[in-house]
Amino acid sequence: MNKMEIIEKSLLWIAQGREIALATVIATWGSSPRPVGSQMVVDGNGNFEGSVSGGCIEGEVIAEALEVIQEGDSRILSFGVTNAQAWDSGLACGGKVDVWVAKATEQGAILKELKNLLENRTTVSLIADLETGERMFVPPHGSESVANLPFNMENGATDLFGKIDGVVLESDGRRFFLHRFIPEPRLIIIGAVHISMALSRMARIAGYEVEIIDPRKAFATVDRFPHVKLNHEWPDEAMKEINVCSNTAVVVLTHDPKIDDPALMEALGSNAFYVGALGSTRTHADRLARLEMNGLSKERLRRIHAPVGLSIGAKSPQEIAISIMAEIVQEWHH
Repeated sequence: MNKMEIIEKSLLWIAQGREIALATVIATWGSSPRPVGSQMVVDGNGNFEGSVSGGCIEGEVIAEALEVIQEGDSRILSFGVTNAQAWDSGLACGGKVDVWVAKATEQGAILKELKNLLENRTTVSLIADLETGERMFVPPHGSESVANLPFNMENGATDLFGKIDGVVLESDGRRFFLHRFIPEPRLIIIGAVHISMALSRMARIAGYEVEIIDPRKAFATVDRFPHVKLNHEWPDEAMKEINVCSNTAVVVLTHDPKIDDPALMEALGSNAFYVGALGSTRTHADRLARLEMNGLSKERLRRIHAPVGLSIGAKSPQEIAISIMAEIVQEWHH
């Protein structure tokens, strides 16, 4: 489960009257199965969602979480995941991990605000007191209200705000966890074509929020694209209403300049981390000439990944979708 799904599950269980605890990976060493910031939520009956190790230590974490729920405290658990444990869980190798477990039943308001911020595609950080379990939002970098944070800002913490998913900070003998939440990456697909059917499924599996834009209603149907947001406006108009930001990828697939070109112009005017276009080298050369005539600079046009996708010899729509998704993931982690 991704971070948003953990937040949503936590809010659902709180609304249902369940007591919950959140377990968060706060530090790792070596080949730890899950990165810092990974979370799982546990209710008072031992039900859980999410993962902090991929299966090696979840049982022990759940047992500790049940005690935390009963006692209302928080605690740090340290584990050495051996190679044998990792292998039993289908992992390649072990490592070490610290997991912070804290009761979160009374923190529905913070979780709800966090959910709203992420839905609005806002990157946000929380600071958590590892002893008391108290959480608060970190003000924007440079804000005067940063002075209200419960640790010494002279220790360089502000330099970390935009660079890491989570880090333990110490100040005056107290320990805090700075936890950054980044909205899940989003893929905007222009054109409800056959490749889009496979690509949208792969993107959702990879944790991307997907939206398909195509004014041709006969193409963009719920039957062809279940569980995907569909937009029937013309791409240039639709994208003006979408916050195309640095965690957004845009792929144009219709082969129709009337649809693809305006979408590309909008995408290239944004800070989308990836812009791709289907078509052969010759087709793309013609496309570049049209877009340059419409005022786009050569520098901006060089942002287009075309022919779209990694060069893996893909032939079928499904294989082409694999190549596109692989290139998007590569660019996202670049």
